[in-house]
Amino acid sequence: MRHILFLMVMLSTLTGVSRAAGVAVVDDVGREVSLERPAQRIVSLAPHATELLFAAGAGESVVGVSDFTTWPPEADQLPGIGGGAGLDLEAIIALQPDLLVAWYSGNPRAQLQRLEAFGLNVFYSEPATLEALASNIERLGQLAGTEGTAAIAAAEFRQGVEALRAGYAQREPVTVFYQIWERPLMTINGNHLISRWLQVCGAKNIFADLPDLGTAIDEEAVLEADPQVLVAGYYPGKGEGWRERWMRWPDLRAVAEDHLYTVPAETMERQTPRALQAARELCIIIDAVRRD
Repeated sequence: MRHILFLMVMLSTLTGVSRAAGVAVVDDVGREVSLERPAQRIVSLAPHATELLFAAGAGESVVGVSDFTTWPPEADQLPGIGGGAGLDLEAIIALQPDLLVAWYSGNPRAQLQRLEAFGLNVFYSEPATLEALASNIERLGQLAGTEGTAAIAAAEFRQGVEALRAGYAQREPVTVFYQIWERPLMTINGNHLISRWLQVCGAKNIFADLPDLGTAIDEEAVLEADPQVLVAGYYPGKGEGWRERWMRWPDLRAVAEDHLYTVPAETMERQTPRALQAARELCIIIDAVRRD
C-alpha cells in the first residue's frame, strides 16, 4: 500500500489531471468522465477496450494493456497490467495514466473502486448494442483528442452493420443455438451482443429469454428447442469435440440436416469493430441454412 500511495503522489504531481473542465463524455454506466485536456497516457483494462482505443486512433497514447490482449499486434509490445482475474494496481499507477478504460462487468469491481478512490479517471466500457459499440469509439476518440479518426471508424462500422441488416435481417427467420463454451455447456441471451448480430442476420436465438447474458444450460433444453442450426465459437487448436457431442443426437434437426458450424470466437464474442468480420461469416452461414 505504501508503494501505491507513493506512486499516486508522483502521479498527481506529474499529470495534473482535473475533472473540472475540458473534454467530457458520459460512459456506459452513465457517469461523466471529464479531463482537463485529451488523455496522453491511457491504460486499457480489457482486451476489447484496447481494440476500441486503437480503432479510435488513440493507440499512440495507450501505455498499458490487460492480459489476453491479442489485437492489434502492436499492443502486444505494451506493458501488461493484469486482467479479469485481478489487476496489478501498482503497475497501473506506475504507468502514470490520465485515463483508464475499464470493463464494467469484467474487471474486479473492488479493484476498480480502489482505482477511482485514488482519483484516477475511469471510463467504463460496456457496449450492449451495436450502436453503443460505435458510440464507444467516438467517445474514446473525444477523450483522446482523436475525434476525426474515431468518427471515420465509427461511421465505417455503422455502414457495415447496416449493409448486413439490409441484406439479411428481413429474410425468413432461422432458429439458432449459439454455443460459447462446451464444458459446462454455455450460451447467451437476447441482450448479448452476439444475439444482436444474430438479429442482423435474420436469425432467432432460441435462448433469448434467459435472464443472464451468459449462462450454463443442459443438453435437454437444446434438444427440446430443436434449432435449425448450431453455431459454436471456435478457438484455434480446440478440435472438433463440440461436434462429436451433438452427433450423439441424430434426431436433432441441426444434426440431421448437417447444420453445425463455427465462427471465430475471439472476433465474434468481443465488443469490437472486428466482430463485423465474424458477423459476415455468420450471416452467410445462416443464409445457407435458410436456402437448404
